[in-house]
Amino acid sequence: MLEMYSLIGFRAVTLYLLILVIFRVMGKREIGELSLLDLIVFMMIAEMAAFAIEDTELSLMQAVFPMILLMLLQILLSWFSLKSKKFRDLMDGRPSILIHNGEIVVNEMRKNRYNMDDLMQQLREKEVFDLQEVSFAILEPSGTLSVLRKERSAGQLSLPLIMDGRIQSRHLALIGKDENWLRSEMKKQGYDHLKTIFFCTYEDGEWYISSS
Repeated sequence: MLEMYSLIGFRAVTLYLLILVIFRVMGKREIGELSLLDLIVFMMIAEMAAFAIEDTELSLMQAVFPMILLMLLQILLSWFSLKSKKFRDLMDGRPSILIHNGEIVVNEMRKNRYNMDDLMQQLREKEVFDLQEVSFAILEPSGTLSVLRKERSAGQLSLPLIMDGRIQSRHLALIGKDENWLRSEMKKQGYDHLKTIFFCTYEDGEWYISSS
């Protein structure tokens, strides 16, 4: 009996340390910022560790192998996400604008299977108790709601206009601009080729540009 408990204790400590290493290698992210892919991998690794501790007939190497495999797969997919905006949108999803200039965007609500109770709850968590106070509300891929109050001018909404060298047409439309305007402004800033721009936003007449 003592030998059995010693074995279970050894496996628990070993797998605990291994999971710490795996999560460390996979990067630091808050729980609320985990993508769907991150969450699935973390849950699978946790389940594998639990089974490995309980099933002492399963060798430690057999238990560790799929956990390491999942870690490598996650690192590979994260690399693809970093390199490709389309792949990142496919894996993580895109932000959805639920309130635009004070108006509820019903189609986006339905697309995200988001009801008014959900919306009002998250608004209250942001200390907003009246829809008329809201200029923009954006549902992030992580499930959190970003809220811009009407006290701040709608023209001050800061959205990425260029990400990974690609123009964000939806965001341009939200600030009432088009691609020709953006290309012209970028030339004024000394950028003839948008592919060299990693990240770009425009707020209150000021540009923030990070080139790759």
